[in-house]
Amino acid sequence: MKRINLLDIETTNKIAAGEVVERPSSVAKELIENSIDAEAKNIIVEIQDGGESLIKVIDDGNGIHPEDVEKAFYPHATSKISTIEDIYKISTLGFRGEALASIASVSKVTLKSKVEDNYDGREIYIEGGEIKHLISVGLNKGTQIEVRDLFYNVPARKKFMKSPMREAGAISDIVSRIALSNPDLSFKLYNNGKNIIHTYGNGKVSDVIRSIYGKQVSENLIYFEKHYDIVSVHGYIGNAEISRGSRNNQTIFVNNRYIKNKLISVAIENAFKSFITINKYPFFVINIDIFPEFVDVNIHPTKSEIKFNDEKIIYKIVFEGVHEALREYLKDSFTIPESDSSYVPQDNFEILNFDTLKSNKQEPINPMFNYEKALYEKTLNEGVDKEDTNVVKENFYKVNESVIKEAYADKSDTISCSSRHETLSIPEEVKIAKIPELNVIGQYNKTYILCEKEGDLYIIDQHAAHEKILFEKYRNQIIKSSVVIQPLLVPSVVELSLEDYFYYSENITIFDKIGFQIEDFGNNTICIKEAPYILGKLDFNNFFISILDNLKNMGSGKTEDVKYAAIAKLACKAAIKAQDSLDVAEMRHLLNELRYIDDPFNCPHGRPVIIKITSYEMDKKFKRIQ
Repeated sequence: MKRINLLDIETTNKIAAGEVVERPSSVAKELIENSIDAEAKNIIVEIQDGGESLIKVIDDGNGIHPEDVEKAFYPHATSKISTIEDIYKISTLGFRGEALASIASVSKVTLKSKVEDNYDGREIYIEGGEIKHLISVGLNKGTQIEVRDLFYNVPARKKFMKSPMREAGAISDIVSRIALSNPDLSFKLYNNGKNIIHTYGNGKVSDVIRSIYGKQVSENLIYFEKHYDIVSVHGYIGNAEISRGSRNNQTIFVNNRYIKNKLISVAIENAFKSFITINKYPFFVINIDIFPEFVDVNIHPTKSEIKFNDEKIIYKIVFEGVHEALREYLKDSFTIPESDSSYVPQDNFEILNFDTLKSNKQEPINPMFNYEKALYEKTLNEGVDKEDTNVVKENFYKVNESVIKEAYADKSDTISCSSRHETLSIPEEVKIAKIPELNVIGQYNKTYILCEKEGDLYIIDQHAAHEKILFEKYRNQIIKSSVVIQPLLVPSVVELSLEDYFYYSENITIFDKIGFQIEDFGNNTICIKEAPYILGKLDFNNFFISILDNLKNMGSGKTEDVKYAAIAKLACKAAIKAQDSLDVAEMRHLLNELRYIDDPFNCPHGRPVIIKITSYEMDKKFKRIQ
């Protein structure tokens, strides 16, 4: 029978560190919160190698009493509470007294601190939980703490750390969140000697948002607030212009503590979607002020989750506050929201000439739409009678093949002619048709193509079909490193958040392979100079941001092929839409391309592309047979 052992302090501290110190950003969070509790007005954070080599926090707070410097590193030593009753009315960010002891047990820590009334300060150096020296030093009022070689004595923990760029991004994210909840404090963050965050402590949340997220976000914000007896809520929500494909830009504070809470997120998203129907998540920064006795912050080791006494009241006040603010915003701006699936016919499009095509100096446009019109007009101008236009439109792809080759003489991989949004590639090798050649009957509800073959009826979803064609073409180009790119007449400048910039920096090779040519434009801003040719007039900025959101959601464990497939799905936004009127020639062209792709039966999102109804099933529906 195994006997019960009492673990030594070193072992228990390392175990506690596994809960409190998950990664470098956890260390930064605990140290910054200590500075805030010490009533600091200026906080400087310095990191190196994503926080693994160094995390340094300097503040001008109250400091630590000389006799308490050593005590600060004892387990469960804290100045925030003194009795068990205090836990139920926490007004500070820290209270357990575990952070410093846990951090010191898995790193090399140097702490210097001075209170205002003393002539000198105290310095303590701890390595792996063992005190090496405790001396007097000259110092300004406040505290400086350096954490070096994190997890140097727990190598197994290092295996779970991400790349230095990713860890730096996580630290910048936590500093940004804390800065948003403390607009009256000045924060500076330096990564490898480079200043990447600087807020000015003027008390304006809107100025902090501008410093962190940039001009575009700050100009698309809606302020809201709501007050009840025991709780009040206030903050900012972004309009549809800055909505994203992930929840990364959603920030929730309760009594100035950064938390994650699904109830509050759902309340805001439901209020947002009741006015603006888009398949994205809204940007918001929300602060809930509530009496401490009505909330429990002691339910999670990292204090990132809390529990409300009455969640219904919280949901109600958050929903109503956002709902009323959005209603007034839309009323004042006379904004009519449009859904992503809306379609505006393009009747008066520009007709390109072939000299323009060959010069390749035209502003990037939707080539799949205009080239067909150019070819068609050229065919008509060569003497074909107006009454024969239908015949011409059905055969102009073959007639003008030589013209297209001439126009694309410098792009041998993309010799093609087009049908509305997509190009008909001239195949280099014979492909096997997966669908028989169908006879087009017509279009139903401007959404479905009706065809027949040997008495059977085929119904094709035009949007799903074109999505799959684009998806396979773009994915195959990426895999084969043969993506055709188009230079932008006016390069597109995109200002990223710090976290987005770190994700971009970590995935530069992926963006290069999928057809983007991007250069740094200072700080966390980039300049898109070239983009994938297959995208036509797709919004490159939003496409780029969508890729970043996808990469975040997938994490770092996915293979490149999986990432490329996900990126190709995003490109499907350039596909023909429902309610898009097609003529017979365009429908035939679309079907001809669909026949030869690898998998024509399901769209990239899993929906069916084609449905077959046999003559037997049709006769049975009309009771011709029993």
